[in-house]
Amino acid sequence: MSYKNQIASKDNKKFAKIITAQPDGLSGEKITVEIDISRGIYSFVIIGLADKSIEESRDRVTSAIKHSGFPSPKRKNQKIIVSLAPADKKKEGSMFDVAIATAYLQASGFVTNSLKDKVFIGELSLDGQVKSVRGLLCILKYLKSIGLTEVYVPAQNTKEASLMDDMDIYPVSSLSQLASHLNNEIPIEKLVHSFKSTVSDQYTDDMLFEDIKGQEFVKRALTIAAAGSHNIMLYGPPGTGKTLLAKALRSILPPLTKQEIVETTSIYSISGELSSFSPVLFPPFRSPHHTSSYVSIVGGGKGKIKPGEISLANNGVLFLDEFPEFDRRVIESLREPLEEHTITISRSAGSASYPCSVILVAALNPCPCGKKGSSQECVCLPNVLANYQKKITGPIMDRIDMWVFVDSVNYKTLDQKNKEGSQTKKARESILNARLIQKERFQKENITKNAEMSTRDIDKYITLQDDVREMLHTASQNLSLSPRSYHRILKCARTIADISRSKEILKEHVLEAIQYKENKFS
Repeated sequence: MSYKNQIASKDNKKFAKIITAQPDGLSGEKITVEIDISRGIYSFVIIGLADKSIEESRDRVTSAIKHSGFPSPKRKNQKIIVSLAPADKKKEGSMFDVAIATAYLQASGFVTNSLKDKVFIGELSLDGQVKSVRGLLCILKYLKSIGLTEVYVPAQNTKEASLMDDMDIYPVSSLSQLASHLNNEIPIEKLVHSFKSTVSDQYTDDMLFEDIKGQEFVKRALTIAAAGSHNIMLYGPPGTGKTLLAKALRSILPPLTKQEIVETTSIYSISGELSSFSPVLFPPFRSPHHTSSYVSIVGGGKGKIKPGEISLANNGVLFLDEFPEFDRRVIESLREPLEEHTITISRSAGSASYPCSVILVAALNPCPCGKKGSSQECVCLPNVLANYQKKITGPIMDRIDMWVFVDSVNYKTLDQKNKEGSQTKKARESILNARLIQKERFQKENITKNAEMSTRDIDKYITLQDDVREMLHTASQNLSLSPRSYHRILKCARTIADISRSKEILKEHVLEAIQYKENKFS
C-alpha cells in the first residue's frame, strides 16, 4: 500500500496519546503511552521506568513499522520520545509494542482517526505480526471495571479473550491490518463471546475409579472430599494405589462454573501456562515433585510476583506425593492458604494476592519402611520413626479433614473386572447433587462449599440433635481433638449428609466423619 499521498497531505501533528495496560497480580493497571516527534538527529527514547524488554521494543517497533508498508522511522532525522505514564510505576514485558507503534503512526499522520478510549495490547514481531501476551484476561477484567470496553488484542489470545462479555474486543493479526481498520479501510470483525463446556468430553485421558481394583473405602472417602472440597491424606504401604487414587479424584469433580473458569484461566494466563491459549474449562490437577522449591509451590520470583503451584491448582486438586519429603518450609507454608483459601506473597518489589481454593490430596508412607499399620511387620527403629513423624507438624495435621489408610488389595480382587464407567458416573452424580445442595444453602453467603464454612457459618447452618452432639463431644474428648478438628468433623458430616440427601446430620454421618479423623500415622 502506498502512503505517498498521505505523507504529502499530513498535518503538522507530532504528538499522540493512547491507552494500553499491563497485568498487576490478577488485576491490571492502566498505562498511557505518550509520543512526541521533533526535528533533530535520529534518536528513539523510551522513558517511564521501563525494563529491558520494553527498551528493546524500539527495534521491534521500528522494524515492524517498516515491514508493514510504512516509511521506517530511521529514514528521517527526528527525535522520538515515548513516555509510559504513570512514570513512577515499573513497566515490564513486551505487551506495549502495539501501543507504541500505533501512537507513532498517529503522531506521524498515518492513522488519522481518533483513538480516544481505545486500548491496544500486544507484542510485535520484526515483520509486523502481532504476537500473544501473558495475563490478557486479568487486563480485560480490569479494563471492564474502569469502563474501557474497546480493546485491540493479539489474535492468538482470541480464545482467552472470548470469556469476557460486554466488551468490544478486536483480534489483531498484524500492524498493517490494525492501521487499515483504524483508517476505516478494511474493518476487523469484532470478537464473538462464546465458549463451550460439557461433562462428556471432560476427562477422556484421566485415571477413572473403575481403573483401580478394590479400595472401595478409599473411593468413598474421595467422593466425600470432592463433594465438600475437603483436604484428604492417603497413607499406607508402598504400591497400594495412593497415587492412582489421587489422580482418579479429578475424574469425579464437577466442571467449573463460568466464574471459576475466568478466575482459573486468569491465573494460568498470568503464569504463561495456558495450553494453546484456551480457557481452563475443567478443574486443574497439579502434582509438583517433592524436590520443588518454596517459590515454585507458594509463588514469587523476581520482578512481577507469579502464582505458585498452590494457586495454579485453584478450583482443582493439589496432589503432594511423598508429603514428608517436601521441604519443611514448604509444608509449613500451607497453613494459612488451606485455612483462608487465598495466599498473599510479599516481596521487596511489592505484594500480590492469589486465590488458592484447592482440595489438598497428600500421600505418604506410614513409616520409612512403609509397613507400619499393615499386615507386615514394621522394622523401623523408634528414633527413626519419631523423626519421620515429626516432619508433619500438628498444625498441618489439624488442617487435614480426612485421614484414610490405603491397605494392600487382595490378589483375587486384582483379577476382577469393574463395569466400565459405572463407579465414576455414580460418584460424579452424587457429587453434583451434593454441590447443588451446598450452592442453594450458601446462596446468601460468599462461599459455595462446606469446607469453606467459618465458625459463624457453622453456627448458622449446622444443627445437631442433643444425642448426636453428645456423642460427638464424647468422641472428640477421647481423641483429644482441637477445636479446629472438631469443626472440620462437623463440616465433613454435613457433606456426608448432603450426599445422602439428608437435611439433618444423623449419627451415622457423624460417626463416618469421626473415623476419617483417626489415623495410624501419629
